[in-house]
Amino acid sequence: MTDASDLRIHLVQGNTRWHDPDGNRHYYQGMIEPLKGKSDLVVLPETFTSGFSNDAVRNAEDMHGKTVAWMRAQAAELDAAVCGSVQMSEAGKVFNRMLFVTPDGGVQTYDKRHLFTFAREHERYSAGVERLIVKWRGWRICPLVCYDLRFPVFSRNGLDAGDEAHYDLLLYVANWPSVRDYPWRTLLRARAIENLSYVAGVNRVGDDGNGLHYSGDSAVIDFLGQPMIELRDAEGVIDAVLDPSELRAHRTRFPALNDADGYSLV
Repeated sequence: MTDASDLRIHLVQGNTRWHDPDGNRHYYQGMIEPLKGKSDLVVLPETFTSGFSNDAVRNAEDMHGKTVAWMRAQAAELDAAVCGSVQMSEAGKVFNRMLFVTPDGGVQTYDKRHLFTFAREHERYSAGVERLIVKWRGWRICPLVCYDLRFPVFSRNGLDAGDEAHYDLLLYVANWPSVRDYPWRTLLRARAIENLSYVAGVNRVGDDGNGLHYSGDSAVIDFLGQPMIELRDAEGVIDAVLDPSELRAHRTRFPALNDADGYSLV
């Protein structure tokens, strides 16, 4: 990340409407319109067009649908990358797919690897396989989805052949119910500490169609595990500026990635 500048990141903590894609696109557009020219990365929650619902597979879009087109339009208007997950149909399967969309219309995707069997997500959705590292404005970003947060091997950072870290920002989008809010807050901090990386976690608020409450707790965490900014149980947009020089300095002072165990993801 030697050529990286400060990264301005905005986390959009909204009260997602249940099974209402058109309404959600309109709602979230209103929340992010003021960010035009002020952000590098705008992050929406998991399944932001529907809420976390197994029944939403019936209305899953494809990559030529309204939501991808909408995200392209928002990214171009804001001059920022826009990301979040939606139900996406492909080759007869439905994935909980993270979309990372850039102002030039480029779209990179990550399909949620760890399906939430506790809520029977695996009965309707297919699991992804590959981890994604996005290069954006000099930063390497690893986008993951909700339940992935509980599985540290899949998110483990490391060094490439040029001694550069695999990623500099670990990004989670979620629908994480308030009954498990303590693990959410704790695991975000743990992932930052162990991976010598910034971490951003975006959750929703409000009540969904299954009667679950969400308290938000969206946060940006620095590489020491300290919250830079947090928002609890309210709709809103929070922002932080990530400094690459501070991250590089920490990795130089404390080069723990040099001592990490070797591994491969299969």
